[in-house]
Amino acid sequence: MELDLFPSAAEHCAGVVLDNLGRAYPYSAHHTQSSPDDRPTPSELHPSFYTSFDWHSCVHMHWLGVSVLNSVLGVGNAGAADDGGRGLDAATAAQLRAALGENLTAEKLAVEAEYLAANPSWERPYGWAWLVRLAAACAASPDEEIQGWGRNLEGCVDVVARLVKEWLAKAEYPVRHGLHTNSAFGVAFLLDAFRSLGRTDAVEACEAAARGWFGSDAGWASEWELSGQDFLSAGLSEADLMQRVLPADEFAAWLERFLPGLRADSRMLSVVGVTDESDGYMVHLHGLNLSRAGQIARIVQALKGASAASATEPVLAGALEPLLRAGLAALSSDDFMSTHWLASFAWDALESMTELAAA
Repeated sequence: MELDLFPSAAEHCAGVVLDNLGRAYPYSAHHTQSSPDDRPTPSELHPSFYTSFDWHSCVHMHWLGVSVLNSVLGVGNAGAADDGGRGLDAATAAQLRAALGENLTAEKLAVEAEYLAANPSWERPYGWAWLVRLAAACAASPDEEIQGWGRNLEGCVDVVARLVKEWLAKAEYPVRHGLHTNSAFGVAFLLDAFRSLGRTDAVEACEAAARGWFGSDAGWASEWELSGQDFLSAGLSEADLMQRVLPADEFAAWLERFLPGLRADSRMLSVVGVTDESDGYMVHLHGLNLSRAGQIARIVQALKGASAASATEPVLAGALEPLLRAGLAALSSDDFMSTHWLASFAWDALESMTELAAA
């Protein structure tokens, strides 16, 4: 597979992040008012994450910015398609660092942590996942300033770790649709990030929930799952979580039961298009192409670790490049309904596909 599908990834994504962090409006505030006087501005509620249309998008734009800076430092995999991200000019890198550093201060993040603690189901689990993933990206950096942002995020991670454990202890059923509240997608990213940060209790809670929710699933209706505003494949999100939890041979057997007779022309693997770029829900389908690509890459890599060849592996692998090409083509849109989030999913998919190619 060619890895030059996004030859200027670092430069493009840095520009997207800087644009988003400078856009205070439009902003979709999901704050529940407690009185007629409870009308704070987004920046008062969320001094770190008050741009990029909504809180969770702002959080993962910060993750994208940190990922771009880390790629310049030789950390991560997405930069492999962009000569390590080293094409990013010094002035842009400095701008990006300054914009991120202005928001990721201890004082501002303490306010974010307080809000999360006071609103325990807010942004669950999607926003939580990106926040902990941001902290993990900062902590993994060799750069002292970026590491400092990670330390500033520790209070937020403490709150989310507690909330995750409380939620998973009582969540009898997962949410299975292809939007933000999808349980498998959020728990998968939380699991990786908590592992990276050494949060053992939260890791164990995520692993136990995954096994309990999905361990006995079989015969997923791969032709029925698509709806008109998905940006996630519910089935692939589940499989992507389970490949993180199960040993390779056990996962391969689970996947054969879960997706029996998967075909190359399955709707689960097909490229989808968008008829109206300005419609915030229809444009989710661009993200579906990208999230599918990233999830399939991780699933295929897990299958390669199994002792026996999987009949599903080549079917999945054949869908990768068409999905990524379609998703990357959507990055040419200048409509804010696309630009406030899609680049994060593109970077994530490219990281996973680059890692697969290097395996």
